[in-house]
Amino acid sequence: MIDIFLLCLGLIFMILGLVGSFLPVLPGPITGWIGLLILHLTKVVPQDWTFLGITLFIAVLIWFLDYIIPAMGTKKYGGSKYGIWGTTIGLIIGLIFLGPLGIIIGPFFGAFIGEMLYDSKDSDRAIKAAFGSFIGFLFSTGIKFLVSLIYLGLYISIFWDYKSSFF
Repeated sequence: MIDIFLLCLGLIFMILGLVGSFLPVLPGPITGWIGLLILHLTKVVPQDWTFLGITLFIAVLIWFLDYIIPAMGTKKYGGSKYGIWGTTIGLIIGLIFLGPLGIIIGPFFGAFIGEMLYDSKDSDRAIKAAFGSFIGFLFSTGIKFLVSLIYLGLYISIFWDYKSSFF
Protein backbone atom coordinates (compact mmCIF):
# COMPACT_ATOMS: atom_id res chain seq x y z
CA MET A 1 0.00 0.00 0.00
CA ILE A 2 2.80 2.44 0.89
CA ASP A 3 4.57 1.58 -2.37
CA ILE A 4 1.49 2.64 -4.37
CA PHE A 5 1.42 5.90 -2.40
CA LEU A 6 5.12 6.50 -3.11
CA LEU A 7 4.58 5.63 -6.78
CA CYS A 8 1.81 8.25 -7.04
CA LEU A 9 3.79 10.82 -5.05
CA GLY A 10 6.81 10.26 -7.28
CA LEU A 11 4.64 10.75 -10.38
CA ILE A 12 3.32 14.03 -8.95
CA PHE A 13 6.92 15.22 -8.53
CA MET A 14 7.70 14.16 -12.10
CA ILE A 15 4.78 16.25 -13.41
CA LEU A 16 5.82 19.18 -11.20
CA GLY A 17 9.30 18.81 -12.67
CA LEU A 18 7.89 19.29 -16.17
CA VAL A 19 5.88 22.32 -15.03
CA GLY A 20 8.91 23.64 -13.16
CA SER A 21 10.85 23.71 -16.42
CA PHE A 22 8.79 26.77 -17.36
CA LEU A 23 8.24 28.38 -13.96
CA PRO A 24 11.24 30.10 -12.38
CA VAL A 25 10.00 29.45 -8.84
CA LEU A 26 10.15 25.64 -9.19
CA PRO A 27 13.42 23.95 -10.21
CA GLY A 28 12.19 21.50 -12.85
CA PRO A 29 14.95 18.88 -13.11
CA ILE A 30 15.59 18.84 -9.34
CA THR A 31 11.88 18.38 -8.68
CA GLY A 32 11.79 15.57 -11.25
CA TRP A 33 14.83 14.00 -9.60
CA ILE A 34 12.93 13.94 -6.29
CA GLY A 35 10.30 11.87 -8.13
CA LEU A 36 13.03 9.41 -9.18
CA LEU A 37 14.31 9.29 -5.60
CA ILE A 38 10.84 8.58 -4.25
CA LEU A 39 10.43 5.75 -6.77
CA HIS A 40 13.71 4.24 -5.58
CA LEU A 41 12.53 4.47 -1.96
CA THR A 42 9.78 1.93 -2.61
CA LYS A 43 10.36 -1.65 -1.53
CA VAL A 44 9.73 -2.77 -5.11
CA VAL A 45 12.47 -0.83 -6.93
CA PRO A 46 16.03 -1.61 -5.86
CA GLN A 47 17.96 1.44 -4.73
CA ASP A 48 20.53 2.37 -7.35
CA TRP A 49 22.66 5.07 -5.73
CA THR A 50 24.93 5.39 -8.77
CA PHE A 51 21.93 6.15 -10.99
CA LEU A 52 20.51 8.56 -8.41
CA GLY A 53 23.89 10.25 -7.95
CA ILE A 54 24.42 10.79 -11.67
CA THR A 55 20.89 12.09 -12.22
CA LEU A 56 21.21 14.39 -9.18
CA PHE A 57 24.48 15.77 -10.52
CA ILE A 58 22.82 16.50 -13.88
CA ALA A 59 19.81 18.14 -12.17
CA VAL A 60 22.03 20.38 -10.04
CA LEU A 61 24.20 21.26 -13.04
CA ILE A 62 21.13 22.26 -15.07
CA TRP A 63 19.83 24.27 -12.10
CA PHE A 64 23.16 26.11 -11.92
CA LEU A 65 23.28 26.69 -15.70
CA ASP A 66 19.72 28.01 -15.60
CA TYR A 67 21.05 31.12 -13.88
CA ILE A 68 24.02 31.51 -16.20
CA ILE A 69 22.55 30.89 -19.68
CA PRO A 70 20.00 33.76 -19.74
CA ALA A 71 22.64 36.09 -18.30
CA MET A 72 25.07 35.01 -21.03
CA GLY A 73 22.42 35.67 -23.69
CA THR A 74 21.68 39.08 -22.24
CA LYS A 75 25.34 39.97 -21.87
CA LYS A 76 26.18 38.79 -25.40
CA TYR A 77 23.57 41.15 -26.79
CA GLY A 78 24.60 44.08 -24.58
CA GLY A 79 22.06 43.76 -21.79
CA SER A 80 22.15 44.47 -18.08
CA LYS A 81 20.90 42.83 -14.89
CA TYR A 82 17.72 44.83 -15.38
CA GLY A 83 17.06 42.81 -18.51
CA ILE A 84 17.65 39.54 -16.68
CA TRP A 85 15.28 40.50 -13.88
CA GLY A 86 12.80 41.80 -16.42
CA THR A 87 12.84 38.44 -18.19
CA THR A 88 11.91 36.60 -14.99
CA ILE A 89 9.27 39.11 -13.91
CA GLY A 90 7.87 39.20 -17.45
CA LEU A 91 7.56 35.41 -17.45
CA ILE A 92 5.56 35.40 -14.23
CA ILE A 93 3.29 38.26 -15.28
CA GLY A 94 2.91 36.77 -18.76
CA LEU A 95 1.85 33.41 -17.33
CA ILE A 96 -0.67 35.01 -14.99
CA PHE A 97 -2.34 37.19 -17.63
CA LEU A 98 -1.69 35.34 -20.90
CA GLY A 99 -1.41 31.71 -19.86
CA PRO A 100 0.90 29.52 -21.97
CA LEU A 101 1.35 32.30 -24.54
CA GLY A 102 2.85 34.39 -21.72
CA ILE A 103 5.82 32.00 -21.62
CA ILE A 104 6.93 33.43 -24.96
CA ILE A 105 5.71 37.02 -24.83
CA GLY A 106 6.32 37.81 -21.15
CA PRO A 107 10.09 37.28 -21.00
CA PHE A 108 10.76 39.35 -24.11
CA PHE A 109 8.69 42.34 -23.00
CA GLY A 110 9.93 42.00 -19.43
CA ALA A 111 13.53 42.15 -20.62
CA PHE A 112 12.73 45.11 -22.89
CA ILE A 113 11.05 47.03 -20.05
CA GLY A 114 13.95 46.18 -17.72
CA GLU A 115 16.45 47.48 -20.24
CA MET A 116 14.41 50.65 -20.81
CA LEU A 117 14.43 51.24 -17.05
CA TYR A 118 18.21 50.83 -17.13
CA ASP A 119 18.71 53.21 -20.07
CA SER A 120 15.56 54.83 -21.48
CA LYS A 121 17.46 56.71 -24.20
CA ASP A 122 18.74 53.69 -26.12
CA SER A 123 15.74 51.67 -27.28
CA ASP A 124 17.73 49.88 -30.00
CA ARG A 125 20.10 48.47 -27.39
CA ALA A 126 17.12 47.56 -25.20
CA ILE A 127 15.49 45.59 -28.05
CA LYS A 128 18.76 43.83 -28.82
CA ALA A 129 19.35 42.99 -25.15
CA ALA A 130 15.74 41.85 -24.73
CA PHE A 131 16.18 39.55 -27.71
CA GLY A 132 19.39 38.13 -26.19
CA SER A 133 17.73 37.61 -22.83
CA PHE A 134 14.75 35.98 -24.53
CA ILE A 135 16.99 33.62 -26.56
CA GLY A 136 18.92 32.70 -23.41
CA PHE A 137 15.67 32.08 -21.56
CA LEU A 138 14.30 29.87 -24.35
CA PHE A 139 17.52 27.87 -24.52
CA SER A 140 17.65 27.41 -20.76
CA THR A 141 13.97 26.46 -20.58
CA GLY A 142 14.43 24.00 -23.43
CA ILE A 143 17.29 22.27 -21.63
CA LYS A 144 15.31 22.08 -18.37
CA PHE A 145 12.27 20.68 -20.17
CA LEU A 146 14.34 18.12 -22.07
CA VAL A 147 16.05 16.87 -18.89
CA SER A 148 12.71 16.75 -17.04
CA LEU A 149 11.17 14.84 -19.94
CA ILE A 150 14.07 12.37 -19.89
CA TYR A 151 13.60 11.94 -16.13
CA LEU A 152 9.90 11.24 -16.71
CA GLY A 153 10.86 8.66 -19.35
CA LEU A 154 13.28 7.03 -16.90
CA TYR A 155 10.57 7.02 -14.23
CA ILE A 156 8.10 5.31 -16.55
CA SER A 157 10.76 2.85 -17.75
CA ILE A 158 11.75 1.88 -14.20
CA PHE A 159 8.11 1.55 -13.19
CA TRP A 160 7.41 -0.56 -16.27
CA ASP A 161 10.21 -2.95 -15.37
CA TYR A 162 8.69 -3.52 -11.90
CA LYS A 163 4.98 -2.98 -12.63
CA SER A 164 3.98 -6.53 -11.76
CA SER A 165 5.49 -6.11 -8.28
CA PHE A 166 3.46 -2.96 -7.63
CA PHE A 167 0.07 -4.48 -8.41
